[in-house]
Amino acid sequence: MSILLIEAFYGGSHKQLMDLLQEELREDCVLCTLPAKKWHWKARTAALHFMQTVPTSTDYRFMPEHKLAHLEKVIGVKRNGDVYQSEGLPGQQKSRALMKNSNTHSESGLCEAQPGLCTTQHEGLPAPLTAPARPNKPEAPESTNPCQEEDKQHLTFNLCNISSGQDNQQRPLHIAWPHRWEHDKDPETFFKVLLKLKEKDLPFHVSVLGETFTEIPDIFAEAKKALGSSVLHWGYLPSKDDYFQALCMADVVISTAKHEFFGVAMVEAVYCGCYPLCPEALVYPEIFPAEYLYSTPEQLFKRLQNFCKRPDTVRKHLYKGETAGFSWAALGGKFRSLLAAEPREDL
Repeated sequence: MSILLIEAFYGGSHKQLMDLLQEELREDCVLCTLPAKKWHWKARTAALHFMQTVPTSTDYRFMPEHKLAHLEKVIGVKRNGDVYQSEGLPGQQKSRALMKNSNTHSESGLCEAQPGLCTTQHEGLPAPLTAPARPNKPEAPESTNPCQEEDKQHLTFNLCNISSGQDNQQRPLHIAWPHRWEHDKDPETFFKVLLKLKEKDLPFHVSVLGETFTEIPDIFAEAKKALGSSVLHWGYLPSKDDYFQALCMADVVISTAKHEFFGVAMVEAVYCGCYPLCPEALVYPEIFPAEYLYSTPEQLFKRLQNFCKRPDTVRKHLYKGETAGFSWAALGGKFRSLLAAEPREDL
């Protein structure tokens, strides 16, 4: 049996899941990916890309021909030889070809079909939909983070030194924010709440974790400067050990996300002992009991204000939800059962 894994945003928790499935489901597993950049464009164009780059196999059963036809109808394209023409994408002429032959693929950064594994190192977006270039503003390499470069002492830290010699009441509340540094995670709301805490002279430390990309919202540099000595750590931690150490030393983990599929970062933080505060929206009500949810930024501020005054209440708190159900030990059999199931017309 061949298992085809498709991931249009191969990074963060998405990559974590795909790598785990590929490792655990070893038998004849095929992984097709696109880089973890510009997710909003990937949502619009990834299906077009994978239609031409997924390796051909008679063993794939979860995308029969009638489902492929339905997918084409949904996204508004039709096959015309090896050219896909748009019928319904806003702002595009009906006759404009979005994806052509393999020569066009190499020009636009699309990968050609490869047996067994198909991954891309480029943007992977059709040329007509690529965002316009900014010739007057050179982009930083993807691996660099301007905020990190300007103050590297935050990249190497020893959280044990911070807490040594202080009891639970004396040590300031430690807040963690472990999300992508992008607008859909709403860092603006998060930092607005923290700055309000600082204005009221409430003691706290903050660790801003999460992955960064070529375009970083301005609010991060502004907030780092405004928060000053409250910043305990600032920047992405490539090492999982360092990342989990940071989470284990934090007291509260915050999400202000406007877009969330899995909620993996929050579940990981809870597993490391953090008290979660999440929006009462998206996937979070499915994961966390009601007491860990907030409806407005004002509610989030009031909860953190109380925690800053009495951090010991958080440190003594026993999480009332369940995390064991999200482990591979609990889910591995369900994944295997799903992927081994006989094909059905309603899949």
